[in-house]
Amino acid sequence: MTRKTVRIAMNGVTGRMGYRQHLVRSILALRDQGGLDLGDGTVLWPEPILLGRREHALREIAERHGLGQVSTDLDAVLADPSVDIYFDSQVTSAREEALTKAIAAGKHVYTEKPTATGFDGALALARLAHHKGVKHGVVQDKIFLPGLLKLKRLVDGGFFGRILSVRGEFGYWVFEGDWQPAQRPSWNYRAEDGGGIVVDMFPHWEYVLHELFGRVTSVQALAATHIPQRWDEDGKPYDATADDAAYGIFELEGGAVAQINSSWAVRVHRDELVEFQVDGTEGSAVAGLRGCRVQHRSATPKPVWNPDVPATEVFRDQWQEVPDNAAFDNGFKAQWELFLKHVYADAPYRWDLLAGARGVQLAELGLKSSAEGRRIDVPEISL
Repeated sequence: MTRKTVRIAMNGVTGRMGYRQHLVRSILALRDQGGLDLGDGTVLWPEPILLGRREHALREIAERHGLGQVSTDLDAVLADPSVDIYFDSQVTSAREEALTKAIAAGKHVYTEKPTATGFDGALALARLAHHKGVKHGVVQDKIFLPGLLKLKRLVDGGFFGRILSVRGEFGYWVFEGDWQPAQRPSWNYRAEDGGGIVVDMFPHWEYVLHELFGRVTSVQALAATHIPQRWDEDGKPYDATADDAAYGIFELEGGAVAQINSSWAVRVHRDELVEFQVDGTEGSAVAGLRGCRVQHRSATPKPVWNPDVPATEVFRDQWQEVPDNAAFDNGFKAQWELFLKHVYADAPYRWDLLAGARGVQLAELGLKSSAEGRRIDVPEISL
């Protein structure tokens, strides 16, 4: 075996997602397993460079995990010819500029979403990366969740027949921050800082719907700010200027209709924090983060509406659990492995900056739909 060291500049690892999912559960997990075997006698050994604005926080993380290099100088890191890949999990408002610099420096780029604060910027990034000839990927983690992998298995196997509709429920109660600390950073609730649930979640819904059921062809959305005042990390009140809930209807190529509710002002009364119900002519399924249950046409009961008597059926008991039939790795790590194989073994990879731009496009059109109170077509985009 030949070990090849891959130096990855990781910008934003002091944040929750950047640290836990990308550094610890992906890159460090790859190191714990001895690297990534490319299958040709080469093992990739990821060497992260921790990049950010707070040097003391970066050094604390580096010392905790025995890592060697930290930096607060993005330009210097990008000028280093030994750095192969730039990864970005910063706040959205800082991402476009950093990605542009990384691409211009000839680095392969892998990034969280949304890739930019606006569609024009997101598409410009995709076109720049294509022009520079660098490889590029966007985190699209939801499709690597066990529940959605099982759902894709059902779609690919023809379980549903003709798919009629998709209904999604996502969200939980994010504390306002006054009497209990909020679970999410305060910038998420300030539009001027790039916050808002539409710009956060509609890019997710775009790739989930596109990957499993078909391209989104139109959107009709209503965005709302249900909690107008929150308290920040220092306990100071601030005006919540960004939307904290969104209710969307998406028409899909092929005729199916998706309805997805997203909210940080909802209390959970379902099995998982996100669930999708898919109904088709031959069967239905409900998938969450990990589980997936089905009801086939041949086993569908025949409920009768009668409000004068108590329900005699336990409807949830009438569904069958889909077996794992496989070992599911962490979804972020699984996508990191695919991207690294794309860069170093030229393996196919379709979750690129153009896919990221589609997500930003849908968010932008969703906000426009909400502001104008109308359904808006979603045009196809290309380089």
